[in-house]
Amino acid sequence: MQTNRFSVRLTLALVGVVASWNTHAQVSVRDGTGTPVTLAQPARRIVTLAPSTTELVYAAGGGSRMVATVAFSDYPPAAKQLPQVGDLMGVSLEAILRQRPDLVVAWKDGSAPQLLQRLRAQGVAVFVSHPLALDDVARELQSLGRLSGTPAVADQAAAAYRARIAAVRQRYQGRPPVTVFYQMSQSPLFTVSNASYVGAVLQLCGGRNLFAGLAAPAPQVSREAVIAGRPQVMLAASTQELAIWDGWKAIPAVAQGTRYAVNVDLASRPGPRLALGAEAICATLDHARQVIGLTPR
Repeated sequence: MQTNRFSVRLTLALVGVVASWNTHAQVSVRDGTGTPVTLAQPARRIVTLAPSTTELVYAAGGGSRMVATVAFSDYPPAAKQLPQVGDLMGVSLEAILRQRPDLVVAWKDGSAPQLLQRLRAQGVAVFVSHPLALDDVARELQSLGRLSGTPAVADQAAAAYRARIAAVRQRYQGRPPVTVFYQMSQSPLFTVSNASYVGAVLQLCGGRNLFAGLAAPAPQVSREAVIAGRPQVMLAASTQELAIWDGWKAIPAVAQGTRYAVNVDLASRPGPRLALGAEAICATLDHARQVIGLTPR
């Protein structure tokens, strides 16, 4: 009997040691830019600096460790209750440091490099999100899950995202190609190339991106280049933004009525809901094919 009691106590002690190791073990990953990010233990206080990174952290299981974010971080709804450290006009270093974060999750295209350098100089670990290919979203989910101490949740979210993207790819492969102009902004006029995640979505849906070959992920283009490219489909955040093309009936998308608004929260945020955005864009391009007379195969 004494031996059995000793064995039980020893087992419980070992379980406690293992649990302590899991709680305090150092964790190291590479962020979206390939930079190593190391924490002495999983993050307990996380600040995000973009709506997309907020979605990534929550999906990876780190929502309970979030202490602050920025304006327009509105998904999931719980994010709207968090303190904000900045908005489109800028982010406050002092406001971030007041939250005593052990991890800041930034977005490369939306965070000032100088701010991130100053955070690192203050000893704050910084993970920079930079998804360009569709699978980068899944990889970043898994990395953030490890930094948050929630790898199982993150792996499940990554698997669900990958499965949804695979289903879209299978459904829309072989569709007749249509030339697409994706308008990111009106003035100045910005679009996407195939070096961006939005360009990857267009490819997934059988779209032939009008500016696929440009080097920058989000290049500035001229109206003349758009007109000369004669896109069959135009996409933007709203039909009002596409109204600048009303007088150009030589553009097939204008003449045929194949200009569409897309949900930018889904299509333009490089987070886990990008799979939903891909489904919506693919369905939109299929509608355009019917209007044009290209029956999906």
